[in-house]
Amino acid sequence: MLYKVAALVIGNGAYPGAELKNPTNDAEDFSKVLTGYGFSVTTLKDATRSEIDRAMKAFQASLASSDVGIFYFAGHGLQVGGQNYITAVDTDFSDETVLKYSSIPLNRLIESMERSNNNTNLIILDACRNNPYERAWHRSVEQSGLAPVYVPKGTLIAFATSPGQVALDGKGRNGTYTEALLRHIHTPDITVEETFKRVRKTLSAVTKGRQTSWEHTSLSGDFFFNVSLGKRIDGYGKHAIADKLFVVRPGVPGNDIIRDLRSHNWYVQNPAINALSPAAVQGIDKDTLFVIGRNIYQAACGGSTAASGFLANYSAKAAGYGAEFANPILDGMLFEIFFNPKGEIRQQFKIGEFNVLFELQADPALSPSFDFISECLSLYGSRFYQIPGKNLKTSVDVVSDTTDKGEHIIRGVYFAGIDVLRNTDDEQAELGLEPMQAEALIERISEEMVIPLDLLAVSCAFPHDQKTRVLFPYGHTVSKG
Repeated sequence: MLYKVAALVIGNGAYPGAELKNPTNDAEDFSKVLTGYGFSVTTLKDATRSEIDRAMKAFQASLASSDVGIFYFAGHGLQVGGQNYITAVDTDFSDETVLKYSSIPLNRLIESMERSNNNTNLIILDACRNNPYERAWHRSVEQSGLAPVYVPKGTLIAFATSPGQVALDGKGRNGTYTEALLRHIHTPDITVEETFKRVRKTLSAVTKGRQTSWEHTSLSGDFFFNVSLGKRIDGYGKHAIADKLFVVRPGVPGNDIIRDLRSHNWYVQNPAINALSPAAVQGIDKDTLFVIGRNIYQAACGGSTAASGFLANYSAKAAGYGAEFANPILDGMLFEIFFNPKGEIRQQFKIGEFNVLFELQADPALSPSFDFISECLSLYGSRFYQIPGKNLKTSVDVVSDTTDKGEHIIRGVYFAGIDVLRNTDDEQAELGLEPMQAEALIERISEEMVIPLDLLAVSCAFPHDQKTRVLFPYGHTVSKG
C-alpha cells in the first residue's frame, strides 16, 4: 500500500418515490476496489441521516492517523440557494427548507476533512442526478445539478458532471460515471488527476458528449490509486528473503563466498568479493546470488573497501556477469537496505550506501532490479514519501533564516506543501543547532527521506556547496513519521 488511506463510501438508492438503481452497486464495487488496495474502508448502503452522521464522525476521527482521506457518495445530490447537499434515504424532500435540515451539507464534509490536517483528501460525488422533486419546488432547470464549491489546500473534489448539469443513470450495474471510474482506477502508476482525465474522456465518449465530469483540485502532491503492487518477491525462496534461514553448505557453489562475507572480517571479506569474476558466478543459483548481494551490501556498510568498490563499479561488473546473474545480486543488495534477516521491513533502513547503489538506476540494463525493489516496497508505501525504485523526481523546499554571520538556520523542510521537519528527541533539541555544510544537509535530507540524490530537487535560499554553513536543529528529522 502506497499510503495509509481512510475511506468512507456511501451509496443511496432507496429514495421513496425516486429510487435509483445504481448507487448501492456503485458503492459496493468502489469499496471492493479500495479494499483491494489495502485501504481502510467503511461502506454504507441506503443510509439514513443519523447513520451518515455517525459514519462521518468516525471517518473524521480516522483521518487523524491517515495520510489520505477518500469520501465517495452515489445518490441524489442537490443544490439549494447555491449550497450543495448530499441526501439520505430518509431526507425530507417536501420543500427546500426542510431538505436543508434532513440532509448533509457538502461544506460540512469539506470543512471536517480540512481540519484533519492529513496530506491529501479526495471527495468523489456521483450525485449530480436530476432532482425528481424539482417541480414541487417550482425550481428552474438552470438550478439542476450541483453548484461550484470552495476546495481547501490538499483536496480534490470530483463531480460526475460539470456545474449546473445532471448525471445520467447507467444502463447496467453501475452509474455511467462510476462505471468509467472503475474502468480506469486500476491503471497502475498514473496520478489521480490523470485518472479523472481518462474518466472524463470515456464518459464523454459513452454519453456522446452529453455528460462531462469535472474536478476542482488544490493538490500539491501526487496521489496514485494503484502503484503496481508486484509479486516478484515470490521469485526467491524463503531462505533468501529471510536470509537468517540460509544455511551455508560446503561444496555448494557460492556458499563459501557467503561464509566469508558473514565473517565481519575485512581481510576475509575483501578476497571473497574480489573473487566474484564472471566465470565464478556462472554456476551459482539465483537464491544464493541474492544472498551474496545482501551480504555484499552489509559488508560495504561495515567498511569493507572491496564491497564499497563493488557497489560503485557494479554497472561494469553487471555487464560482464550478464542479466541472468547480475540482477539477482543487485536485487539482494537493494533488498538488504530495507529488509532485515527475517525478511521483515526494517524499523531503521540500512542507508549507509543508499545513494551509491541508487546511482545505478541510471543504467537501463539494471532497471529490472529497481522494478523488483519498488514492487517489494509497495506493500509498505506509508513508510516513504516516494517509493524507492519508482524513478519519480521529487521536489523539496527548505525554509531558513540567515544570521548576522551569514549562516542559515533551517526552519522547515516542505514536501508537497507540508512541513516534514519534526522533533523526535526533546533532550537533543535542547542542545540547539548543529552546524554542517549545505552539501551535507542535502545528503541528509536525501537519506532521511529515502529519496536518491539524483531524483531530489531541493529549493532553498543558499548554495548547495561545501562553503555554505547551515544550522540544523538537534533532535529533528525529516524521515517519514
